[in-house]
Amino acid sequence: MSTREEHLLRTVAKLADSLVDDFDIVDLLQLLVDGCTDIFDATAAGILLVGPDRQLEVIASTSERSELIGLLQVRVGEGPCVEAVLTGEVVSVPDLRHITDKWPRFAVDAHRSGYASLYAIPMRLRDSVIGSLNLFRDRTGELNHADAAAAKTLADIATISILQQRLTEESVVAQRQLQRALDSRVVIEQAKGYIAFSHDIDMDAAFRLLRSHARSTQSRLSVVAADVIAGRLKL
Repeated sequence: MSTREEHLLRTVAKLADSLVDDFDIVDLLQLLVDGCTDIFDATAAGILLVGPDRQLEVIASTSERSELIGLLQVRVGEGPCVEAVLTGEVVSVPDLRHITDKWPRFAVDAHRSGYASLYAIPMRLRDSVIGSLNLFRDRTGELNHADAAAAKTLADIATISILQQRLTEESVVAQRQLQRALDSRVVIEQAKGYIAFSHDIDMDAAFRLLRSHARSTQSRLSVVAADVIAGRLKL
């Protein structure tokens, strides 16, 4: 049986292998959140990314529930994931029942989410913060130190990769890449809805089908989603 350390090393290697000249940001970040839930003490994971218009967007998630709680924070403009981006500091919430005083507008949605605790890691390199990696847990308590340190390492690899890509391109090209990531997410959401409807399954199960096919064929998630929507691929 593989150890967590071996799994972590494989994830680091996959992240490194994905760093080709035309790497897809959505695929890179989806690999990151999948790795976090496979390796760490987290029920789900998601990423908020700062878009070309400086607005936060949910760009990757492992479940509908984690995607929704990210969207809810963006909607009300507050919450631990948003704070991690705004401050550039790690935000640890060991018990989501006790956040009313700090984030009153988000508190009600947090309680309804079903998650018990949350750990938000800024995707930061020096003064540049491009988003946050967010780990959601179904039980209360602090994320253990080893998991927190390893998750930060994975987030740092992804952050450096994205920022390095920006530095090697003209500004307009970097903006197009970020916009392409947002557009890709829309296509993935559409494909999830189509699969859920046609197979009479929930959105999480539909996403697992989509992701499983992308992994097994070593294809980009956004390409597989586009093929499903266009009718070129039936899962």
